[in-house]
Amino acid sequence: MIAAAIVGVIAAIALPVYSSYMLKSKTAEAKTNLGSLRVAEESFYAEHDAHHAANAEPPLIPGAHSAAFDAAGSDFADLGWSPEGTVYFSYAVAVSGDGIGYTADAAADIDADGFVQLWGYAKPDGGDALLNGSLGCDVSFLTPKLVGRCGNDQTIF
Repeated sequence: MIAAAIVGVIAAIALPVYSSYMLKSKTAEAKTNLGSLRVAEESFYAEHDAHHAANAEPPLIPGAHSAAFDAAGSDFADLGWSPEGTVYFSYAVAVSGDGIGYTADAAADIDADGFVQLWGYAKPDGGDALLNGSLGCDVSFLTPKLVGRCGNDQTIF
């Protein structure tokens, strides 16, 4: 009986900690992919003198389960960018009118609580202005040219 109680207490402590670690690891996907998307955008700019906009892929923001990323059937094919495997985040790129500035953002509801987590990377346009992201990234929360959170919610993974 005592052994069962001890196991119950350990499980009560370990499960929330494990869940937190899982959410943090899923969030790391967005940071990594936004960094590699930045490299793809800069390479595209070097060849074409303009950044390339991309509609959201996957088109629907994934929930607690990962979704397929259709690089070939999306705007990301022109960039030559695709994440490996399935993704927990939807990715998009908004480009300024002059083609110099852009915001790449990522959105997900990885804990399926109904609140979307937003991450982004913003590069200023020719007039040093920032453009909000296509998925809802509010660039006023970002430091230009650094991957970061695009919102003021307190849920941090």
